[in-house]
Amino acid sequence: MTKGNRGVLARLRLSSLRLRLVVVFALVALTAAVSASGIAYWLNREAVLKRTQDSALNDFRQEMQNRAAALPQRPTQDDLRRTAEQMAAGSANYQVLLLGERAAGKPIVGASDPDVFTLADVPAALRKAVDTRRPVTEANPYPYRLFWQRTERGGTPYLVGGTRIDGGGPAGYVFKSLAAEKADLNSLSWSLGIATGLAVIGSVLMAQVAATTVLRPVRRLGEAARQLGEGKLDTRLRVTGADELSDLSRTFNSAAENLQKKVADMSAREESSRRFVADMSHELRTPLTALTAVTEVLEDEQDALDPMIAPAVALVVSETRRLNDLVENLMEVTRFDAGTARLVLDDVDIADQITACVDARAWLDAVDLDAERGLMCRLDPRRLDVILANLIGNALKHGGSPVRVSVRTEPGPDGEDLVIAVRDHGPGIPEEVLPHVFDRFYKASAQRPRSEGSGLGLSIAMENALIHGGTITAANSAGEDGAVDGAVFVLRLPRDASAVAGEPDARSGRGGGMDE
Repeated sequence: MTKGNRGVLARLRLSSLRLRLVVVFALVALTAAVSASGIAYWLNREAVLKRTQDSALNDFRQEMQNRAAALPQRPTQDDLRRTAEQMAAGSANYQVLLLGERAAGKPIVGASDPDVFTLADVPAALRKAVDTRRPVTEANPYPYRLFWQRTERGGTPYLVGGTRIDGGGPAGYVFKSLAAEKADLNSLSWSLGIATGLAVIGSVLMAQVAATTVLRPVRRLGEAARQLGEGKLDTRLRVTGADELSDLSRTFNSAAENLQKKVADMSAREESSRRFVADMSHELRTPLTALTAVTEVLEDEQDALDPMIAPAVALVVSETRRLNDLVENLMEVTRFDAGTARLVLDDVDIADQITACVDARAWLDAVDLDAERGLMCRLDPRRLDVILANLIGNALKHGGSPVRVSVRTEPGPDGEDLVIAVRDHGPGIPEEVLPHVFDRFYKASAQRPRSEGSGLGLSIAMENALIHGGTITAANSAGEDGAVDGAVFVLRLPRDASAVAGEPDARSGRGGGMDE
């Protein structure tokens, strides 16, 4: 699908305001046009039919008075036929049928054209109404009246009317074709239908123009909001006019300006805090170096010290090391926050890397490694060692030994991924703690704010995974009885982090950044 087609579909999706405006305009125009056309058709239809009907019936009534009334009391069939032909010979263009009696109870019929109009074409209800004699009153001076009815034969509409001559004369019936009027009304309906279609098309075009006029500033506002969400805080809208959309644009500009000021203030405060932490960490390194040297001497002489002083010396040694680790972790976090942390990639045998990490910390007896030798990955060995040390150390501290470390590969979104699972058999992680295990300085219990660690280990491990383009997840593993059987941390990294590190040639290893 081309980009243009996708744009059209996006503009015409069911939830779009443009489509709704067009549909509403079209429905309103269609309703108005259909209503107007229906009323116009009905009025014209009644006018056309009434004009034709009145003209034919008035002419027929006049002919009945002039010709049929002159017939003898007992006319012959030839008299009736001849008179009917004379009545039908006028300009009204209708057929006539006269019904008389040559003797009492012996009716005779005379028709102007028996092939077109016969007594069978006259509805029984109309014949009954014509033959019915009504009392003569002031309101009804005539015993017989003219009645008419519209009927249809073979798909062609007809007008059938009839009356009777007062004083015992013949009854006459008129048969008028309305085919010409039907053709005129059909032409009128087609014209009104075309006008309705043109009105709907015009309304759709007007809706498009109106939607474009209304949606253009809305679209600009949406684009500006998108840019603002992407971090372009200097985005502003050009404001013209004094309508509601202009007020909305002014409000957006004001909100964007306030947001830019607040973000600038927050960034300045954050940068100041980050600089303070970095400066503090650097300043602490000098006295810590001296303290570390002193504690190393004290630790070497600890066996020769007074038993009353030895515990204090041991406490000073452990706390100095803890403080040193905290300062190093703070400096590492500062580099991540400042965006200066870089990968220094190398080809790493994962099994050897894990073994070296465990061996350097004297954890060989407490760790069960399940890793295939020769699994090579292109990663930052120092940062991988930091991740493994934090995950395995955390498992040993909170879950106890043995800790099982398993290594496997799985297909990833951009190639093959390295998956390292670190599992212990301890009490697991409380459900309310799981979402926060990678937060900085997070304490699972408010009653135990102090711990042996710095509170930054898992956070630094996650940052090192993210800089590789990977991630770490934490969960509880279930035992055979369904109960919690320890925690499991899963590290997922791309086997080749060259794309993340920005190396131009992954095979030669050139172009890797330097760690700061």
